[in-house]
Amino acid sequence: MTVSYVISGFAVGLLVGLTGVGGGSLMTPLLTLMFGIHPSVAVGTDLAFASLTKTAGTIAHRSRGTVRWDIVRRLSLGALPAAIITTLLLKHFGAVSPQLSSIIRYSIAGSVMLTVIALLFKSKLQGWLNAHPERHLQGRSLAGATIASGVLLGTLVTISSIGAGAVGATLLVVLYPRLSPAEIAGTDIAYAVPLTAIAAFGHWWLGSIDWALLGALLLGSIPGITLGSLAAKGVSEKLLRGLLAVTLTTVALKLVW
Repeated sequence: MTVSYVISGFAVGLLVGLTGVGGGSLMTPLLTLMFGIHPSVAVGTDLAFASLTKTAGTIAHRSRGTVRWDIVRRLSLGALPAAIITTLLLKHFGAVSPQLSSIIRYSIAGSVMLTVIALLFKSKLQGWLNAHPERHLQGRSLAGATIASGVLLGTLVTISSIGAGAVGATLLVVLYPRLSPAEIAGTDIAYAVPLTAIAAFGHWWLGSIDWALLGALLLGSIPGITLGSLAAKGVSEKLLRGLLAVTLTTVALKLVW
């Protein structure tokens, strides 16, 4: 079984390296559906996995100056308290109860579909916003919307481990359409580090992290991400994102039915 986990980590890492998205959206459903791991454990383990991998990504983006720390602070103002409150609610209602397990499964499915929408329409949305600068938020309204987005992402990520990638990047496109793609990626990864770390700590407190599983996934994902990143320029991003969208839609339907 450990070999299967390493292979799964490699496959997900390869897709993340090629497309930049899909880590949580693929890993959590994969652990739940293919390996029969309890949804709470799958979510907790994936959050620990994400906090470690995203830390490395943040260091790389910081060295290139592609992190907007002012936006990271605003997102964190909403996301971090939301993650703590959601963890306390999970503790109160019982993170491994059958009822909450069903809620987590549906939350994962909903988060996966949000990721699909983000994959398919992010570029069109960015083009429309660039063509209509009068629609851009400014000042306090922009700050408030950013904090509110952080609350949404913090709740979503803590429950399902999904949302900090493609969904977070799409929200950044909507709120800050003048950011370059590199700044969107760097900012999205940077705010997700403290969010996934706090959420992962909360799941550790709840007892829903499998450390042996985490080690096996990391063992496979590190070379996978490296290989995918090196090969990304030679593969059609549009094709890969289309395949990823189809795969994620199938996963969401399987989780529901």
